[in-house]
Amino acid sequence: MAGAIGWEKAIKSGRVWGAFLLCLLLVPWSQSHAGAKRLRLGYFPNITHGQALYARATGELEKMMGVPIEWIPFNAGPSVIEALFVDALDAAFIGPSPTINGYIKSKGEKFVIVAGASSGGAGLVVRKDSGIGGEKDFHGKVIATPQLGNTQDLAARAWFAAKGYRLKETGGTVSLVPLSNPDQLTMFKKKQIDGAWTIEPWLSRLELEGGGRLFLDEKSLWPEGRYVTTHLVVHRKFLAENEELVKKLLTAHVELTQRMNADKVATARLLNGQLKKDTGKELEGEVISRALSRVEFTWDPIAPSMAKLAEIAHRIKFLRTSPRLDGIYELNPLNAVLRQKNLPEVSDGVR
Repeated sequence: MAGAIGWEKAIKSGRVWGAFLLCLLLVPWSQSHAGAKRLRLGYFPNITHGQALYARATGELEKMMGVPIEWIPFNAGPSVIEALFVDALDAAFIGPSPTINGYIKSKGEKFVIVAGASSGGAGLVVRKDSGIGGEKDFHGKVIATPQLGNTQDLAARAWFAAKGYRLKETGGTVSLVPLSNPDQLTMFKKKQIDGAWTIEPWLSRLELEGGGRLFLDEKSLWPEGRYVTTHLVVHRKFLAENEELVKKLLTAHVELTQRMNADKVATARLLNGQLKKDTGKELEGEVISRALSRVEFTWDPIAPSMAKLAEIAHRIKFLRTSPRLDGIYELNPLNAVLRQKNLPEVSDGVR
């Protein structure tokens, strides 16, 4: 099985472990997965985890599943993976890069992807006065990504390599620096970075609050403009012991996604209200509207993009060997729900 590198530095950082340990203090370790009387659900207070925000804001998930939901917010993918490793979560919304690394690290024993959640919402914003007008203008520039080895960081590294650039860390001319999204906005305004490859709503905030320009929408790099941004994963043991409850979760996931897509105005209001509760601050109306225009909420895991991202991680040496992700998807429960609703089934790219 392929080894994983790159995440260890992030996982060992004080900020990640501080948040992770705080979460663990709030989670009783003794809960058995069998006959679960609640669902411990991890998520990020972020636009691309929209179904979680929507469900928490409305209380609809509890009603549809018939059990209490223990909502556990996180700020970094590695901490979600560690929580799954120690059985402190039953399910979680999470991005593809930590999913790949966690699956490899656990040898596929801890969790599976049961659905997609969102697509799109990532890209590269540059300062209008940075001197970056085209693809040849990045020599000597400083570009931020949210975290070393996260999904946007891998995308940025792959794009710069494809354009013939070498990073300063390997003797090249482009500086790629990990900065939290709030720090990106601050340093962007102070002209301490030239651009940022990040995710919504920060793309829109960099444009509207930082006066930046969208240089590249990541959709332009993918077939039909679709790539996975967020998955819904479930602990393997929880799935094995609570199949009906997981089916209820997936039924709710599909129905809430449909509601969100049917009424974008209400979705923006509900997501913004939950963001304010989670972070203490709501987004400006224009910011959330623009951010949502770039994000597709879906239950399709868009499996081909996941396989491509794993290839990219190997090519740029974040994975030592070619990754084997056999068994990472368990889509039978979701497809059973989709058949009942006369909706097209989704594929893991194998069958």
